[in-house]
Amino acid sequence: MNSQQDVIYGLMNELEEALDKGLGLFGSFSVVKKDTVTNLLDRLYAALPDEIKEARALLRRKDELQYEAQQKAEKIVADAQAEANRLLSESDLLRAVQREAEKIKEQVINDCEEIKRKALEEADSVRMQAADEAARTKDGASVYAEQLLASLEQNLGQMQEIVKNGQVHLERRRMESEEQVSGNYTNQRSEFAQDFRMQ
Repeated sequence: MNSQQDVIYGLMNELEEALDKGLGLFGSFSVVKKDTVTNLLDRLYAALPDEIKEARALLRRKDELQYEAQQKAEKIVADAQAEANRLLSESDLLRAVQREAEKIKEQVINDCEEIKRKALEEADSVRMQAADEAARTKDGASVYAEQLLASLEQNLGQMQEIVKNGQVHLERRRMESEEQVSGNYTNQRSEFAQDFRMQ
């Protein structure tokens, strides 16, 4: 036992020396290498007698058991309180759930009505736009048809004028041709009469 104590005291002296050799800051503070202190502490724990280690382990286990027992007791109390509250407020909870369900139902109905209203408004808007577009298209078609008919009328007038001119021209040529034939016949007849008198 004395040898273990000597080892422990020796290690404690080394720890004190390490602190003394550390860099002093602001009077009571010292900067010591972490590795040095960690190594000394590990060696101190290793040098502790087995009885102390066992007692320390028992104390640690005792704290753990006390903590576990406290946690279990608190859980039992909390569960009992929760069950009591559940039994006491079950009817209130059901009423609250029913009220919440009614609120949700009313909200859904209101949302559906709003969606329906917006859909009808949008449908009316689309219908009006379509009607306006159809009216504009109809007006454009009427204007185009009028322009087309006017153009056709003008073309037909020109063609009718051409036909009339052609008919007049043909009639004039026919008359000229008839006059020419008639004139030739008259000339031939007078020449024949003269020839006859000369004989």
